Amino acid sequence: MKFYQIDSFTDEIFRGNPAAVCLVGGAWPPVGLMQAIAAENNLSETAFVLDNGESLAIRWFTPTTEVPLCGHATLAAAHVLFRHEGYSGGELVFESMNHRLVVSEGAGGLLTLDFPADTIERVDFTPMLDCFNAAPIETWRGTEEYMLIFESQAQIENMRCDFAKAALIDQSGIIVTAPSADADADFVSRYFAPKIGIDEDPVTGSTHTMLMPYWSGVLGKKTLAAKQLSKRGGRLYCELDGRVVKISGTAVTYCIGELLL
Repeated sequence: MKFYQIDSFTDEIFRGNPAAVCLVGGAWPPVGLMQAIAAENNLSETAFVLDNGESLAIRWFTPTTEVPLCGHATLAAAHVLFRHEGYSGGELVFESMNHRLVVSEGAGGLLTLDFPADTIERVDFTPMLDCFNAAPIETWRGTEEYMLIFESQAQIENMRCDFAKAALIDQSGIIVTAPSADADADFVSRYFAPKIGIDEDPVTGSTHTMLMPYWSGVLGKKTLAAKQLSKRGGRLYCELDGRVVKISGTAVTYCIGELLL
């Protein structure tokens, strides 16, 4: 099985979010095998891409479970197909279990994901979400995550998470976010998901399907720049187009190899 490791949402090696991309021929391998590969890779996501000659299909696995949507691993998969596998035409369409995802190629290696905007609702802050060393000013719930709004970037930078407690929530993970203190971004965030095997994700494309509807409404802008303030860090450029969130970024290749199974 052909294997790539890609750093997404960055133009520097060892930055952004690393994802594995495995190219599958013919039919999907057994789910147990894909999960074992993801656990062996021990990255936040491993993407499996199946080309059956007529369409592209994609699935994503953390080290512990399959997930319904992943932005940085989809960006990594598109980078692999465009840069290394000879795909052309400027656009790729991936079919997942729940979504039809379009990735377009722009100038300078910029890749743009078209993801469905999440539906979010404001909810009460509960003891279940009291996993951090600071209290939010607002709490929101989406399809898969909670989103906690804070007053300042400094709070996000200094955020500490009780991973054991965060693993007990009834959603996949928790986004923490605040306005950016820097001129080169509109908002900042971090993402914690110990429930699905990711204590903190370096850069998370899919969370911006929640972040964009919120910050677009607050800031009155459809196009926003975002930074994820993990140790590795990453940059995303986002546009809210109706019920679609366009998430753009670049990627770099770390390694190319073969899985001997």
